[in-house]
Amino acid sequence: MSKVIIIYTIMSYEIIEQFNAAQIEDLCELYKLAWWCHDRQPPDINIMLKNSDINLGICEKQSGKLVGFTRVLTDYIYRATIWDLMVASNYQKQGLGSQLMNEVLNHSQLKNVRIFMLICLPEMIPYYEKFWFDDHDGKYKLMICDGTVSY
Repeated sequence: MSKVIIIYTIMSYEIIEQFNAAQIEDLCELYKLAWWCHDRQPPDINIMLKNSDINLGICEKQSGKLVGFTRVLTDYIYRATIWDLMVASNYQKQGLGSQLMNEVLNHSQLKNVRIFMLICLPEMIPYYEKFWFDDHDGKYKLMICDGTVSY
């Protein structure tokens, strides 16, 4: 007797780069659920979308509901920084975040980028190592300047 193995497919989802009003509302809801960005407001999210170089979403094909998102800031040659990779909690563990990462790393506009960067929590390092990201043995440090500081 042979075993039947069912492999999850991405076929019921589609990758988008342009977002309609309902999908922007879905994105605002995604941001509300993440601890690191729960205070982002719709007007600011619209500005962010407009000023990010590449925005990628993953949607249910049938309903158009946005269930995952990431964005990239880049100069298209030397560096590209991946921001805000997230998938709605009830859609996680299905390969959707990995699909978004693969879409970024294989994006036609990013084919000449020499170094991709991202920021993550220590517990997420094993996830990003699957995509060949490396912390370079702690060689680099993240430096932050709060934008509210007066100069």
